[in-house]
Amino acid sequence: MRITHLGHACVLLEMADTRLLIDPGTFAEGFSEVRDLDAVLVTHQHPDHLDPERVPGLLAANPGARVLTDAGSLETLAGLGIDAQAHDGPTVVGSVTVTPVGELHALIHDDIPRIPNVGVRLDADGEPSFFHPGDALDAEPGEVDVLAFPLQAPWQRSREMTAFLRRWAPRHAMPVHDGLLQPRGRELYLGQARGLGSPDTEIHDLAGRGAVEFGLGE
Repeated sequence: MRITHLGHACVLLEMADTRLLIDPGTFAEGFSEVRDLDAVLVTHQHPDHLDPERVPGLLAANPGARVLTDAGSLETLAGLGIDAQAHDGPTVVGSVTVTPVGELHALIHDDIPRIPNVGVRLDADGEPSFFHPGDALDAEPGEVDVLAFPLQAPWQRSREMTAFLRRWAPRHAMPVHDGLLQPRGRELYLGQARGLGSPDTEIHDLAGRGAVEFGLGE
């Protein structure tokens, strides 16, 4: 499995012969140039996860890509002229099984209604498993090899981030949802993840590193 962090919550995954892009939002960079996608996965409708200006061009350049999303994003995508499919159980895309996990966005404030948020678990024969939670920490993905975890968000405390890492204790984890942080603040949160998360987890900061490979059992 090869993973490229394209900024904030946006991740490109290459598993077996399948290419999947997760959460192409406004804070991400470079996803408009991605080609040969089999699917685009959107966890929820917030613009930092679904860029209404660039996503139509991305899909026009990838006409064979399916769009799988939460039910709340269907109207937004339809308004952009995009035919999307709401998750309805596990879906096979190429060689990858995409399993939806979770239902609601984390609480931001009592005065702000919670919207749908569906994380995605990805599995393929001979590849490490992967989970991206979107904007929630209460989903139940089961044991995974590589976990994407929100580094910082208006809806998240640091202790919740480290508890999330300890709860699932994956072999590998990568920070996402970091687009609001300046460099010194980002290093502070990364230090908390490494020092207060799971001792069994190696934290991989993939920002700006291009495609990084993860092997099954490594």
